[in-house]
Amino acid sequence: MVESRFMSQTWLWILFAAAVTAMLAVDLGAFGRRAHRPGIRESAAWSAAWIALALSFGGAIWALQGPERAMLYLTGYVLEKSLSVDNLFVFLIIFRFFAIGGEHQSRVLHWGILGAIVMRFVFIYAGVSLIQRSHWVLTVFGAILLWTGAKMLLSGTRQHEPAQHPALRLLRKLVPVTETLHGSSFFARVDGALCATPLFAALVVIEASDLVFAADSIPAALAVTPDLFLVYTSNIFAVMGLRALYFLLESSLSEFRHLKTGISVALLYVGGKLLLSPWLEIPAGWSLAVIAAVLGLSIAASQIPVKNSGEH
Repeated sequence: MVESRFMSQTWLWILFAAAVTAMLAVDLGAFGRRAHRPGIRESAAWSAAWIALALSFGGAIWALQGPERAMLYLTGYVLEKSLSVDNLFVFLIIFRFFAIGGEHQSRVLHWGILGAIVMRFVFIYAGVSLIQRSHWVLTVFGAILLWTGAKMLLSGTRQHEPAQHPALRLLRKLVPVTETLHGSSFFARVDGALCATPLFAALVVIEASDLVFAADSIPAALAVTPDLFLVYTSNIFAVMGLRALYFLLESSLSEFRHLKTGISVALLYVGGKLLLSPWLEIPAGWSLAVIAAVLGLSIAASQIPVKNSGEH
């Protein structure tokens, strides 16, 4: 039984690595050949492809390891996907601050996502190792999620000022940053001096922001399951489709006004579930249903037209 589980896990790791590598190669070829702003149809096609791949991988887990682990994977994926959509608001603010047009945003997001793949593995591996060594860490994660969920619920909006970001201030101390873009280059020589362009500055701020995002998403994923394989694969599949999703939703991000409330409630749920886990075991299917219902209702509520108070 143990040998069978090990073999299925090995094959799933190989399948995951092959799928992500292949999609990255195709994605880089499609988006990276020239600087352009992906249209709605192109972005929708890529978003659908990433979602279909993530769900197919969940089906492979179901076939090889059973429905319980597949449910845990899907719960982590849905939760991370919703947190990723919330992060798109921050990306929009960063691009506007650095005056980066859509034709160059794709390049920044591509390298930002590649950086996120590496950073997420480091943080997830560290989190799983901590849990294996000290089980009480789960209580800390649960408290973090409750605090984060309550803060998001009460504050309403996440404040983000790129001009005051510590990463940007540090970058400017290390290397000059040009005021204008130099094509699609991250660096340029100005009067013989090597300078970073606003494109690279935006990438640095996005990568640093992902560290903050990880403080929310990784404890949430580990609250669903402390399994390294399930947490990492669900996390990465959610993050990988982020660039296409950004261009698909960019013009309508403001319409998801209740999504943050749904995310807050979802974080409160998983945080409470984690704290109660020593006494109460909630089946994976129930957690998936609760989180999906909460997020679905928040998205549906966002589509309800807001009545103008001046109308009679």
